[in-house]
Amino acid sequence: MASYTGRLLRVNLSRGTAMAETIPPETCELFVGGRGFGIAYLYKELTPQVDPLSEENKIMFLAGPLAGTHAQSVSRWMVCTKSPLTGAYARSVGGADFAAWLRFAGYDAVLVEGKASTPVYLHVTPDGCAITRADDLWGMDTVRTQETLHGRHGQKTRVACIGPAGERLVRYAAIVSGRRTASRCGVGTVMGSKNLKAIAITAERATRLANPEAFKGLAREQNQIFRASEKFAQHKEWGTTETQNVTNTLGIFPTRNFRFGQQKGGEKLYGEEYRKLRTGEFGCYNCSARCGKAHNVTVGPYAGAWSEGPEYESLWAFSAPIDSTSIEATIRADQICDDLGIDTISAGNAIGFAYELFERGIIDRKDTDGLELNYEDHQAMVALIQKIAAREGFGDVLAEGVVRAARAIGRGAEAYAMHVKGLELPAYEPRGAKSQGFNYATSNIGGSHCYGYAAQEVFGVPMPRPVNRFAETENADIVIANQNGTAMGEVGIVCSFARAWGWFPQVYGKLLAASTGVDRFAEIGNLAKTGERIVNLERAFNAREGFGRRDDTLPSRMLNEPLHTYDAPGEGEMVREREKFLDRYYELRGWSAQGVPTAAKLKELGLEEITSDLPGR
Repeated sequence: MASYTGRLLRVNLSRGTAMAETIPPETCELFVGGRGFGIAYLYKELTPQVDPLSEENKIMFLAGPLAGTHAQSVSRWMVCTKSPLTGAYARSVGGADFAAWLRFAGYDAVLVEGKASTPVYLHVTPDGCAITRADDLWGMDTVRTQETLHGRHGQKTRVACIGPAGERLVRYAAIVSGRRTASRCGVGTVMGSKNLKAIAITAERATRLANPEAFKGLAREQNQIFRASEKFAQHKEWGTTETQNVTNTLGIFPTRNFRFGQQKGGEKLYGEEYRKLRTGEFGCYNCSARCGKAHNVTVGPYAGAWSEGPEYESLWAFSAPIDSTSIEATIRADQICDDLGIDTISAGNAIGFAYELFERGIIDRKDTDGLELNYEDHQAMVALIQKIAAREGFGDVLAEGVVRAARAIGRGAEAYAMHVKGLELPAYEPRGAKSQGFNYATSNIGGSHCYGYAAQEVFGVPMPRPVNRFAETENADIVIANQNGTAMGEVGIVCSFARAWGWFPQVYGKLLAASTGVDRFAEIGNLAKTGERIVNLERAFNAREGFGRRDDTLPSRMLNEPLHTYDAPGEGEMVREREKFLDRYYELRGWSAQGVPTAAKLKELGLEEITSDLPGR
């Protein structure tokens, strides 16, 4: 298995030890890498009911077996842990160069356990790992932290770090590398709970391939496919700054805390308007798409604001939830979140929640530190982001996420918390894109669009077949295909956008085989089974934690209130057949009526040894 380093770096912060260990060959064979390794280790090593913010929790930083190679769009990195937002399994994906450097240093993964008594960072090299005091870094934003560590260890160093939000245990803190983030599920919060400020990796570029010539030819083929793809060209030109053009037109751009699927005046946020402020492009390791679009504000109250973004989710998070059409405010808000280390989706969702509570009189200026949370007022939004990061005043309430904030506020606030399993919903309205909505409901990490993105509904992708986006039970197979396909790609770890550019999964599987020397990785059926295995083990992890059918749901607003649009299809839509959908989804999955993998399914996937762990066995 030449492409595998075969090594995992295990760091115990309580003991102050760091040791390399061999990843078992059977783990490589069953789970391939990346996300597969994450759930394989966490399921085996985490005791059920562990507090996510205790030293007993563990956090893994993972690269795939293609990271650092000359294949494109395959050098993403991933963090897996138990989420402090949901109490469920967590997986969050980041970009830039960090995954490549992890592989260059000779590791497929870093597993961190325990808790340091004082702030520390890890300095990883091919020769080992030093656990170094980080008192001087504590309190720094993510920009200064990375600059300091680059200055200390040289420009051949790459860093993943938390900002002040992670240090203060904001429950949706992000981990930042460059200006790319692993944001969702509170993975940065877990780092903060361990007093771990950063991981810095210093290494020379070096990769090993089982069949270099075959790999070179396949990488060339992949590049040719990319260059011929209209989707690739569009993504290279716009990144995700045109997605709102599509979603607002379709009526699935959630506005005013998911009451509306369209934003009046939303054309002020379209890609052409962001293009006017574009100042540059950036991308991940060895990816010619360079889909990140930097923007600079030169006039107005946010003059001087600059962001390597915002991406679609972030520009939505800081516009539609508060019904603002200020591009400049979205750029400033995105910059603050990247600097301070906050998940933009959860932050924007929580702020939209607060604005609705203010509108309804459930909270007032006494609760909000004097802020008037009126729709279209983006300056109050920007102030709230800073309060959240500092856990100051009302920001301390919102820093807990919408579920805990609603409980703390009371007075019926729970009805306006838009989440699944405790994870705040992203920028797609479930009543107008129902496979996307049911992906939220059944996702093992909670309300995430990336767990099984329904491109069929958003962009009309006809694979594996065309769909009616308002249908419910008829599309259970589509939800499963999207979720399994995502897991299959995230063993690579492949960019979610790149999967649509005409090379996946055929060339992907061949690249895995040429890099690792495991010929069966080239078999599409084998890879598909790996994706299904990962989703099932993640589901087993959650079932062991007490999650079940009751948690595979959507906010009551989606089930009981009609969607409102202006000139798009979908007016009056609700999710009406949740129970029937779950029956069909579980049946196709081979799970029990409570959403737990059956003994027969686990045996089919080579996971029979965990059967006795699960409820009802």
